[in-house]
Amino acid sequence: MNPSDQQSAPDPKRFEVSKRTLLLDRAMTHLISVGGLAVILAVFGIFFFIVKEIIPLFSSAEVAAEEVVETSGEYPMLLGVDEWGERPFLYRGGPEVVFLNLEDGGREVLPVPSLEGVEVTAASYDAVNQRVSVGLADGRVGSFLVIYKTEFAEDGTRSVVPSIGVEPWFEVEGGEGPVKLLSYGDGGSKRNILVSREEGVSVIRLGQKKSLIGKAKLTKLGFDDLADQVDGKVSSLSASQNGQALLIGTENGTVRYFLIEAGVPLLKQTFEPFGGKAVARMDYLFGGVSVAMTAVDGEQRVFSLFRPEGSDERLFGQTKSFAALGDGVPLFAPSLRKKSFLTGAGGNLSVRHLTSGATRWEGRADFEPVTAVIDGKTENFFIAGAEGQVQRFSFEDHHPEAGFKAFFGKVWYEGGEEPVFQWQSTGGSDDFEPKLSLIPLIVGSLKGTFYALLFSIPIALLAAVFSASFLPADMKRVVKPAMEIMASLPSVVLGFLAGIWLAPILDDKVPSVILVCLSLPISALLVGIIWSRQPMAVRGRFEGGREWMVLLPILMGAAWLAWSLGPALEKLIFVYKDPASGKEIADFRLWWPQATNSSYDQRNSLVVGFAMGFAVIPVIFTIAEDSLSNVPKTLTAAASALGASRWQVVRSIVIPVASPGIFSALMIGFGRAVGETMIVVMATGNTPVTEWNIFSGMRTLSANIAVELPEAAPGSTHYRTLFLGALVLFMLTFILNSFAEVMRQRLREKNKLV
Repeated sequence: MNPSDQQSAPDPKRFEVSKRTLLLDRAMTHLISVGGLAVILAVFGIFFFIVKEIIPLFSSAEVAAEEVVETSGEYPMLLGVDEWGERPFLYRGGPEVVFLNLEDGGREVLPVPSLEGVEVTAASYDAVNQRVSVGLADGRVGSFLVIYKTEFAEDGTRSVVPSIGVEPWFEVEGGEGPVKLLSYGDGGSKRNILVSREEGVSVIRLGQKKSLIGKAKLTKLGFDDLADQVDGKVSSLSASQNGQALLIGTENGTVRYFLIEAGVPLLKQTFEPFGGKAVARMDYLFGGVSVAMTAVDGEQRVFSLFRPEGSDERLFGQTKSFAALGDGVPLFAPSLRKKSFLTGAGGNLSVRHLTSGATRWEGRADFEPVTAVIDGKTENFFIAGAEGQVQRFSFEDHHPEAGFKAFFGKVWYEGGEEPVFQWQSTGGSDDFEPKLSLIPLIVGSLKGTFYALLFSIPIALLAAVFSASFLPADMKRVVKPAMEIMASLPSVVLGFLAGIWLAPILDDKVPSVILVCLSLPISALLVGIIWSRQPMAVRGRFEGGREWMVLLPILMGAAWLAWSLGPALEKLIFVYKDPASGKEIADFRLWWPQATNSSYDQRNSLVVGFAMGFAVIPVIFTIAEDSLSNVPKTLTAAASALGASRWQVVRSIVIPVASPGIFSALMIGFGRAVGETMIVVMATGNTPVTEWNIFSGMRTLSANIAVELPEAAPGSTHYRTLFLGALVLFMLTFILNSFAEVMRQRLREKNKLV
């Protein structure tokens, strides 16, 4: 063998990889695998944490019955209890009140001095003020207070000590016979007692007069006989908590609604809740806006006050309907903290909720109850039987206003004219009814995303096509990095600029914006048509994608001209006519609500579309441009060799081959827009509405979480509902991304290179 050949032979060790490199490669492989697995576990961990917080929203109430306590005595007229559910009492219509201690089975009987030697024929219980109102056979009415005090022993043991406070008697001037029904409405300084006797129905107006010395004295201010306004025998009656609204039901199925105005009860409404069937009882729910009415056959409906269309008066209308109670004495006990209530008949019990319209729990008692009460904390409810049996039930229902219908269905809220989708999680009073529909937030998320993509997709895709297929290489090295830098702009900065700078500019320049949006594509199209008809000598001066040097000045001039002609267009078309004076005003902000019956807000979807579109453009552009640039040059060169123009190559070769990547860019841009938070918070009114009006605001799922989660009490219905919104957003993006992946694979198979 020639020695020179031996010297040129390759050394086998040159192809050996060092052990250090192999170890590093293996370590990085394992590290990447562990990192990927950690990401997957983190995503599933977040998902399971969200689901764990949501599950309690869809759970029912938990009720546990305790042992029955037997008490001897007559038929109980009513049952009451203290705030803590420890010392219930029975009142049987005599001069005594029996208090029970369910912990040790003890009993305590307290006398009511004012009831000695009188015959009680009617009684009612006001759980809010712990007042027992009584009516007598001689036609008088009065009341006494059940007072609970908390005392602590030396060893720290707490005990609840009851006492009785007597209030004055009042004569019922109208009607004849004993008092059959009565209801006491306590509005503080002004009170009313609605009374029904054997014949006649009337209202006694009371007031507290302060003296220079001593406590304010409760005195009778007036009396109103309502018998001539009520036809038929009274079967039920109820006064609102403040005593200003009075309801009187008769055996012929008619209910009359009186409202006391300037000290006079005025008949406002007459209606038949059950189509002629008598109303067995009427009970106000927490808040005093809704009344649960129960017919003699157990049918139960809820009527709420609201203003019908075209009326200035608040009248009662049916908002909810519940399952019939069945046979037996109907009983009812409202919660003092929620819109829940206990009801039942014939031994059957159920806990229902006004807002959700759901039955939270159903069960059967060990005996047939005739009266019931819920404690002040809504942690226990009590029932009493005809023979004096008393039973306590522990009660837990943390999320009664939640449910699938409450989140995704239309709900008829108190004061509303019809069922609606509405989000309003907090209010200014304890009796506020939470409105937790997620539909306005879902619509807001899709609305903001739609207008952002409407603005960003044409600009981003056309820019990507131009950059990948027409722009000179030296310009591309400047344009693409600049577009990628745009993606790094903080969204809070974009939101700040949109809300403080852009929104006031666009507020009164909508006609100019319309003309600019129309003039730019039309001008570009006309320039393209005219340019294509120019001789090669002219077009050759701007070869290699430098035609933008001709197009850009023309588009800038067209945009300036269109912006300047905006006021003229406003005076020509967008003219508002004042209904009062007939004067015509050229103002788009006034014309839009009059022409479309839609609102116009300064911070609206148009502003969000521009601002959020500016944030989405770099995302779509970068991914789409990379896909277009990676189309094999052999394909474009072959098409050009066959005589195809540059545009024909792009349309027939580049775009179809790059379509999977373009579709992925659109889906990633969608994800960027639907999850945007700060721009939406700062550039819109953040109002949860369900309209697609471009000139109104919105509230998105992500913005709602950002705004309300810091103020939501952990574990509350509001708190868990925000997590439900996060799950909806998570599922929305997951479903769309899965769909996008399927479509991307199909496009890839359709346009793959053989």
